[in-house]
Amino acid sequence: METTGKHFFSDMAVMLGRSMRHIFRSMDTIISVTITPIAMMLLFVYVLGGAIQTGTDHYVNYLLPGILLIAIASGISYTAYRLFMDMQRGIFERFHSMPIARSAPLWGHVMTSLVSNAISLVVIILVALIMGFRSSAGVLSWLAVAGILALFTLALTWIAVIAGLSAKSVDGAGAFSYALIFLPFISSAFVPTESMPSVVRAFANNQPVTSIVEAIRALLAEQPVGNDIWIALAWCIGILIIAYGFAMRVYKRRAA
Repeated sequence: METTGKHFFSDMAVMLGRSMRHIFRSMDTIISVTITPIAMMLLFVYVLGGAIQTGTDHYVNYLLPGILLIAIASGISYTAYRLFMDMQRGIFERFHSMPIARSAPLWGHVMTSLVSNAISLVVIILVALIMGFRSSAGVLSWLAVAGILALFTLALTWIAVIAGLSAKSVDGAGAFSYALIFLPFISSAFVPTESMPSVVRAFANNQPVTSIVEAIRALLAEQPVGNDIWIALAWCIGILIIAYGFAMRVYKRRAA
């Protein structure tokens, strides 16, 4: 175990390369994850945007943070699917018989989620630029946005790991993501929460997506972020720690 522990990062890199090769051989994963958020962005900006009052000149600027979170929530379902298929095919048992770090295959899937989602987000941002998105943010603000999105991706990915390890069927492995995709709709991602009924507004203001969206929106507009960024980080890190703990417990039980 000591030898495999020393080579954990090299083992993880090999597993990352394996998973990424699967994705690049079948680009439909990234394409499908990217197309739906882009279609939603086109719909809301060019069809519904004129009827939505957000106090901004360009609705795409207001909308983009929520679209990015939806893309991540959609993308991590494929992590659960790939992990479930590897478990069903007995691939993890083969890896465990080799002199590699025991958790390296799992981390390979997690890092693949981070990389593939990053590719999807870059494509969506490029389309948003074509649609008129503009940002006055500097390099540090963009790095902060990237950091928040990476933390959010990791937090949701570890939830996907739990689903992939625990699911009894292929459909069950990805079904959890529907609730996560729906969550941005009950937040400030598309409309200000002030326009919502009191009960819905209370939920929207106190769920993680709203603080994350508000923090990203303020960073991209070079506006004061206030407490939103700290609340967003607290949500992301909290979810990440809890999901990681549960995922590793399930993984150890399955690998025993």
